[in-house]
Amino acid sequence: MAAKDTAPSLDILVRGPEGCFVWNGPPFGNGEPSVKLERVPCSRAKFSEDGSRLLVMKSDFVISIYDCSSFKEIKSFQVPNVLAAVLSPCGTYLQTFQKSSTPQDKNLVLWKIESGDSVYQQFQKNMTKTTWPSIRLSSDEAIACRMATNEIQFFDPKDFSKGIVHRIRVPGVAAVELSMVPGSHVAAFIPESKGVPASVQIFACGKEMQSQPVARRSFFRCDTVQLKWNRGSTGLLAVAQSDVDKTNQSYYGESKLNYLTTNGSHEGLVPLRKEGPIHDVQWSCSGSEFAVVYGFMPASATLFDKKCHPLLELGTGPYNTVRWNPKGKFLCLAGFGNLPGDMAFWDYVDKKQIGTTKAEWSVTSEWSPDGCYFMTATTAPRLQVDNGIKIFHHNGSLYFKKMFDKLYEVEWKPESPDRFGEIAELIKSVDSLKVTETKSQGQGAASKKTAPAQKPAAYRPPQAKAAAAVQAELFGGSSTEQMSKNALKNKKKREKQREKKAAEAGTTAEGSW
Repeated sequence: MAAKDTAPSLDILVRGPEGCFVWNGPPFGNGEPSVKLERVPCSRAKFSEDGSRLLVMKSDFVISIYDCSSFKEIKSFQVPNVLAAVLSPCGTYLQTFQKSSTPQDKNLVLWKIESGDSVYQQFQKNMTKTTWPSIRLSSDEAIACRMATNEIQFFDPKDFSKGIVHRIRVPGVAAVELSMVPGSHVAAFIPESKGVPASVQIFACGKEMQSQPVARRSFFRCDTVQLKWNRGSTGLLAVAQSDVDKTNQSYYGESKLNYLTTNGSHEGLVPLRKEGPIHDVQWSCSGSEFAVVYGFMPASATLFDKKCHPLLELGTGPYNTVRWNPKGKFLCLAGFGNLPGDMAFWDYVDKKQIGTTKAEWSVTSEWSPDGCYFMTATTAPRLQVDNGIKIFHHNGSLYFKKMFDKLYEVEWKPESPDRFGEIAELIKSVDSLKVTETKSQGQGAASKKTAPAQKPAAYRPPQAKAAAAVQAELFGGSSTEQMSKNALKNKKKREKQREKKAAEAGTTAEGSW
């Protein structure tokens, strides 16, 4: 059976002050989305990575789990003083972090959703964006690991009761990122300390191959790092950032883009053609190319292959965001945040720009899983006014817009792009809908007889019209304006007087001869 015959619907999660609800995504039947999940009062809502389940944090520390095939609640957890919660990639586990006062309280808990039982508990002093979620699982949940003091700990994802099954010793480790598809490698960041440069190291997850890193990159002037794995787990992009730019060229600090491969073929800086900060970087869905937006404004954008060779220059502009289409054919360059919201849509396969538009004040942006639509949203608390959602076609033309008094969160329900048909066929089906609508409107308009358009007259200023009218009335000059009766009478009198004088002059002349 063809992929598009079994393709799932596009769904959108929307959360506001009254709670969250789920829309049926485009194309909309009557120009408006229908509701698949009625409003649920909550403080947070999030899909699992595969889109199979939805987590909803309600009042009184209740966490509800919904099955996304029916949007029915399947399990509820009462977790006192919970501060954070997240689903595992396949929706098998729920991980929670609670406020704790003593080390005896095991405040990090991993719950098995199907049974509702806790399968692992651990004390954790605090939680930050860098360290959450504490237990990382690969996309297929085949690998599970956790960063601890000076080491990375590994678990058996099928049986957490075994505890820690093996460790990697990494002195000074401050952040880790497990590769997602497949979970074959883990990247570790070690900050600069006592004159020793900071470094990013890649380790294989196999127990017998963990003694030495398979790749390593060291650098000075680095306070934090962003680690981005590609699909296939063959390449890692590391954006090294420092809070202070010692060259005094940027108020926002300094950033460098490093590229490492798991086979050791490349360990170094990405060759960028312009000085300035790294605004954004994203891998393609295939994991064979990545796009970078970089440099002082107007920023540049370049596409590279997995050997770090430039493939395509996308020009310069007021951009700080890049979003690669899940199908790999299109990508969007945009300038959000403190930039005016310009968006440029590119066809990567045909190497051409296919459209431009604007989405001012956008806070979030993402392609739909089928790659046909691009959604932007203006949300609080980043912006307290003009909150709303905009959905664009793949070429930047606006498809849908809805404003809200207050909007906190909007996201597509995740789906594997492989479950949808080829992007070219999907685009054709969407375009055929638009063409049909246009034709029906055109036929209705053609049935009405319309008067032929008149050729516009040349512009004449008002004072010129008035002057012509005065001249016609006083001196008998020509005017495009219609003469009054008195002006016409006076004109005839003057013509008769001129004829009479001419006749008298002719008679006098004959007498003199």
